[in-house]
Amino acid sequence: MAQLTDDCFAFGGTLMRIEEAVALISERLPVLAGIEEVPLAEADGRIAAEPVTALHDVPPFANSAVDGYAVRHAVLAMDMETTLPVIGRLAAGASPDAVTTGDGAIRIFTGAPMPAGTDTVFMQEDVRRDGDAVILPAGLKRGANARAAGEDITRGACAIPAGRRLRPQDLALAAATGHDRITVRTRLRVALFSTGDELTEPGEPLGPGAIHDSNRVMLAGLLARFGVTVTDLGILRDEPKALAARLAEAARDYDLILTSGGVSTGEEDHVKAAVEATGSLMFWRIAIKPGRPVAMGLVAGTPFVGLPGNPGAVYVTLLFVVRPLLARLGGATDAALIGLPVRAAFPYRKKAGRREFVRVCVATAADAVLEAWKYPREGAGVLTSLTESDGLVELGDAVTAVAPGDILTFYPHTALW
Repeated sequence: MAQLTDDCFAFGGTLMRIEEAVALISERLPVLAGIEEVPLAEADGRIAAEPVTALHDVPPFANSAVDGYAVRHAVLAMDMETTLPVIGRLAAGASPDAVTTGDGAIRIFTGAPMPAGTDTVFMQEDVRRDGDAVILPAGLKRGANARAAGEDITRGACAIPAGRRLRPQDLALAAATGHDRITVRTRLRVALFSTGDELTEPGEPLGPGAIHDSNRVMLAGLLARFGVTVTDLGILRDEPKALAARLAEAARDYDLILTSGGVSTGEEDHVKAAVEATGSLMFWRIAIKPGRPVAMGLVAGTPFVGLPGNPGAVYVTLLFVVRPLLARLGGATDAALIGLPVRAAFPYRKKAGRREFVRVCVATAADAVLEAWKYPREGAGVLTSLTESDGLVELGDAVTAVAPGDILTFYPHTALW
């Protein structure tokens, strides 16, 4: 595993804007994921390690886009019906040499190669058969219903750029252009911890002052959707020396260490000190709500991120801070998340100088515009604000107030991974 040096994180500063954090990640951190070749069937969700070029034209030959009759446009009457003899029949998969060419019509089916000399196809529902002849209507343009060779993509063109997170449609294009395997980045290995003496494993009885650990469950699910390999390493207790030792141990085997809890300024928040004891910090506060305390740095040469302890803050910071980090380390060049415009149906006030993500429910108003209502309980520890809302609206750093009717940027939960 690649080891980074502390000077990668010598940034300084106290409270960092999201754009600054993402830019620094991109500028200072290298790609850590390796390269391997996999069958197309195993490539969905992986990151293309190099461009995929078309090995041949798609389609590889001119062919019919419909079931109908192929003709040479030059033999058609200009302003009246044309009657032509049917001189052949050509199905998909057949050779165009199987039919005789001439000034007649060729009965042709979708995907069949265009016979030599033909350039136009009449749809079968637009013509009339008259024994061994076909009557063709006037007015069809030359080249109608015929697909040219290379119409989709030409041989040697880039079908898939390096850095793209592969989708089923990308794999279909790779297959169509002649590939059965693709070169991808190896999956990042992420070590996942929760921190805190108050945490109890899900399903176990709760003692006095204890809560069940839900953050690890949510983070593991989200990370899996990002295409990384997650190893759940359990709960780190509030013991500074043991905590530092466990982080250093994880640094030997993983590409990224991710924790939740223990990164604020309380007397029992030991994660920041543990990181500094074994490496260095890039930053530990970001101008984001929910989720200001976010620690990022190196532990024994391995990237580390410490997220807040409240689940709402964990969710937001993973999506808008950790997601760009995973993309960089994994070799992805994914575009930023695309938000949708919605109309506010609520008033709201916030402080200037920080980005805020408000949980909302959305519905289509009577005028067909999508409207957003603020979820009534906004605390960062309210898990139901994530399960019962439709997504997040983003309020920029300079925004101090929202009024009903304002247009906001909305990120549906279903589009965030």
